[in-house]
Amino acid sequence: MTRAAHPQITFADLEFIRQGVDLDPILRKISEFLDDQPEIVELVRQDLEWGLKKPNTGRKGLTPEQTLRSFILRRIKDWDYRELRERIADGYSLRCFTHFYSSGVPKHDAFNEAFNKLKPATIKAINDLAVCGAVALDLEDGNKLRVDTTVSETDIHHPTDNTLLWDVVRVITRLIGQLGELLPKGIRGFTNRTRSARRRMQEIQRMTARERHDQQEEKYRELIWTTEQVVGNARQVLNKTKDVHVVDLMDDIAIQELRRKIEHYSQLGDRVVDQTRRRVLKGEQVPANEKVYSIFEIHTDLIKRGKIQKPIEFGHKIFLAESARGLITQYSVLDGNPSDQIHVKPSLEHHKKVFGFAPDLYSSDRGFFTEDNIKECKKAGVKLVCIPQRGGKRSSDREAFEKSPAFKNGQRFRAGIEGRISVLFRGRGMKRCPDEGRERFETFVGACVLANNLMIIAHLLIQKEKRQRKAA
Repeated sequence: MTRAAHPQITFADLEFIRQGVDLDPILRKISEFLDDQPEIVELVRQDLEWGLKKPNTGRKGLTPEQTLRSFILRRIKDWDYRELRERIADGYSLRCFTHFYSSGVPKHDAFNEAFNKLKPATIKAINDLAVCGAVALDLEDGNKLRVDTTVSETDIHHPTDNTLLWDVVRVITRLIGQLGELLPKGIRGFTNRTRSARRRMQEIQRMTARERHDQQEEKYRELIWTTEQVVGNARQVLNKTKDVHVVDLMDDIAIQELRRKIEHYSQLGDRVVDQTRRRVLKGEQVPANEKVYSIFEIHTDLIKRGKIQKPIEFGHKIFLAESARGLITQYSVLDGNPSDQIHVKPSLEHHKKVFGFAPDLYSSDRGFFTEDNIKECKKAGVKLVCIPQRGGKRSSDREAFEKSPAFKNGQRFRAGIEGRISVLFRGRGMKRCPDEGRERFETFVGACVLANNLMIIAHLLIQKEKRQRKAA
């Protein structure tokens, strides 16, 4: 539950506020910046109140301020929900930052429930407001822009045809068992084939290259047959139990949800069986957009970027645009594996929307190069376009330009975004998304970017204060 109204301040809170609490300088500046941005809190409030008839009534829950600040703190520290709850409950400085003060801190699942209500569009709007707030404080002038793409992975195991078939068998069998426990007469006629499927899967996994050449097809036929039997039996169970109702309302709701999940995974099982039969038995090349890489994260894309250490990645490609001071002014989670070339014009338009003018310097790697993109940058008003030519023979003018000190300095500036991506991965946890579903994946990426931007803003505010004190 969430509560839109501010919690009542106790006498203990007043005493703590009077004594003052020494927050970490970064958290203190983030707190002060958020206090000056009421529009951000209002966006969070709208998401928390969405679907509630009377948001100001009911049991106590997280306020918008508590939700926002806890949401940011979790990504700054890269904590899970349990550690987030424990750290806030144990330390009064974090209680002050998250506005819990001396009131009780809810359990970890309350944070999960509140965070799940935040929409990806809301997090993107909050990031835009944070960047605009930094511009209003003269922390960023927008004269330079560097762009790049990276990959954030979904939380799945490495997909192979045999493990996907095994996933289908074990998940459907488990759901059928749960359904049988709720039905008055249980379920008859469903055979548990998990042991057989697991053995076939393990036999395929442990094959040598020579054994794979001679025995793989036979083992796959057995595993496919087992999977088809499980999916077929599950659909028979759904047909037999479609008119069964129980007296208890909560049990009836649970039964309907289990039936929905069984049908969902049965459909995925059909797709996995089809792609396995086409790939292994018929030797077809299945297009990437038709493949299933996980029955749990079906939105997962296969990304090939030509990296030596990791030639294939499973997740989503992410576009990032960063200013000279380290603010990520634009981010987007992409579908599939599109070319980097398509991002130049939209990134320039977004930069103009935020700052009112095109950057003097636009820098990227060679993946963004096309002649049209170079012309688009110059047309927009970019003075120095530092995008190396990709492929083909360079003209003498182009070769001289790419050897010039200005171009080399622009490429050194571009290398800074690689460090920013590393910080997002190691410090904010963006390398692998632990949340489930495409919408929560986008929210997770937005949270990592928001935490980065707020920390950069806090650093810049501290440096600004030091300069002002030194001048005084």
